[in-house]
Amino acid sequence: MTRVALYPSHADSIARRVANYGSFAAAAATLGVARTFRDIDVLWVNYSPVTVALPMAVQRALRSTPSVVHVLDLWPDTLTATGFLPGRGAARMAVSVADRAAKSMYAAADRVAYISPGVGEVLSSRGVPRSKLSYAPMWADESIYGHEQRGAERGFGLDADDVAVLYAGTLGRAQGLETLIEASATLREAGLVCLIAGSGTEEQRLKRKAIDLGADNVRFLGRLPSAEMPRLMAAVDVHFVALNDDPLARITMPSKVQTILAFGGAMVGSVVGDAAAVIEESGAGWTCAPGDARALTRLLHQVIDEGSSGSRTRGIRGRRYYDAHFAMDVGIDRIEKLLLAAVESGEKCR
Repeated sequence: MTRVALYPSHADSIARRVANYGSFAAAAATLGVARTFRDIDVLWVNYSPVTVALPMAVQRALRSTPSVVHVLDLWPDTLTATGFLPGRGAARMAVSVADRAAKSMYAAADRVAYISPGVGEVLSSRGVPRSKLSYAPMWADESIYGHEQRGAERGFGLDADDVAVLYAGTLGRAQGLETLIEASATLREAGLVCLIAGSGTEEQRLKRKAIDLGADNVRFLGRLPSAEMPRLMAAVDVHFVALNDDPLARITMPSKVQTILAFGGAMVGSVVGDAAAVIEESGAGWTCAPGDARALTRLLHQVIDEGSSGSRTRGIRGRRYYDAHFAMDVGIDRIEKLLLAAVESGEKCR
């Protein structure tokens, strides 16, 4: 592995974010390509951020290296879906540049992999030949998120008879967590406790909303070390997955879906599209439309009614589904086949 210098910033500033992405691309294209990529047979490219198109192009120009582009985030769509770019001229230019960079990578790649069925459809509609496209979803960190049993003491302030729902992740605009707080406030007398672990740009606003609703059963845990997450996940009855109602959400597969399935946890998803299909097909949980607090309240009430035994049953189903569709050995086998196919394609073109 070669680490290269970059400008470190994730601020809500177009200039600083461009400097972050651009500095990495420039350093990777010069230092990275020069030092690391001299004797490789094939290049696997995670194109997030999309500025990685520059080192990919340099490597291809210098050494004609075949490549697999793995679309983990769809660009430029991800810029607008997160609300990062306002509707100004500079923002439109950034979207246009990102779009051209992404299309250049698709054209140059020997294979283009995608992590959810909907993304494959979008890529096809944007001109990527279906002969290049392959479904290759990602797996969870199985060394951390194997199933862990709940301890005698649940911890995290939970009593034995609490029904606990957990959201763990970024507290941002794309998650639409307002409905979770609203539903939790409605169910505070029913014994529901909502734990929120993580941080983000919306954290303070969500805390104010919980206070305004009198939702004293909503507890913000802040950011926790990854080593603490298995114990937290084991302490709760169900996990919450959410995205807002942006069109991109229909084809987005949050990585936490695989994580929860691998852990053997039940989940409630305020999602639509590909993520909702996995939750429902796996039998691991329930789904409702984003932004529908009443529907989410009904689902959480069902979690309360089914109790911990019902959640365990759903979690077992989810783990079986993960092993069949998302497990690391299954995913690595897919990617190895794509890399070999890219090498064969490159040899035929020489």
